Amino acid sequence: MEPTALKDTQSEPDHRRISIDRVGVKELRFPIEIRDKAHRTQATVATVMLTVDLPHQFKGTHMSRFVEVLNEHGRVLHVDNVRPILDRLLHRFDAEKAHAEFDFPFFIEKAAPATGAKGLMDYGVRFSASVEQAAHDFVLTVRVPVTTLCPCSKAISARGAHNQRGRVTFSVRSERPIWIEDLIGLVERCASSELYALLKRPDEKAVTERAYDNPVFVEDLVRNIAAHANNDPNITAYRVEAENFESIHNHNAYALVEHNWR
Repeated sequence: MEPTALKDTQSEPDHRRISIDRVGVKELRFPIEIRDKAHRTQATVATVMLTVDLPHQFKGTHMSRFVEVLNEHGRVLHVDNVRPILDRLLHRFDAEKAHAEFDFPFFIEKAAPATGAKGLMDYGVRFSASVEQAAHDFVLTVRVPVTTLCPCSKAISARGAHNQRGRVTFSVRSERPIWIEDLIGLVERCASSELYALLKRPDEKAVTERAYDNPVFVEDLVRNIAAHANNDPNITAYRVEAENFESIHNHNAYALVEHNWR
């Protein structure tokens, strides 16, 4: 018995004559392996978005094909092999534009500053790539928690100074691939102190005193990062945001610097 032909509603014509810039799937969780500077690869789980453009004459797109393309690719993901995913999307959908976004936790083993106690520190990372008319774009983003200590508070207080955790979101375009760890390290060196997953009492003393000796406003933080990026010929464009979760104010402090961004 021959199978019954199923109606393909997505391929029916649409008469509103409105093209869609991006259509696809998002919030798709998928296991991946990422290049790791210390251990060659690191296994993690990404939240994925895959999209293509949809011409005005088509009613819809076939969502299952996005998942098929992702599974065809396999689990290993790095800068060099994101492009084949985009090219495959263009082919499968007969599209002119394709976009892929992989957002995942990335872990670095860090030794505490005084005792050397080791713990895994987690960071947020995003690969965002697109292709349109053979033009390819790739953006690497890291989200890095840091400590900042207020220079004004230190200058005017007889005892101590207020300090808080902050979060830096640093996005870059580059001529050559950049190690995730190197981008995170750049951010951490620009703060009052980096954070650690595991601290004993001697480590807490060391971190507290390091922050006290290196006060930075949120403005200082983004400027410090921007200065390093400006001096790196490999970085062609960047966007750096910093947000301090203020400890004595009922608001957050925020700053942003962009260079050649679009």
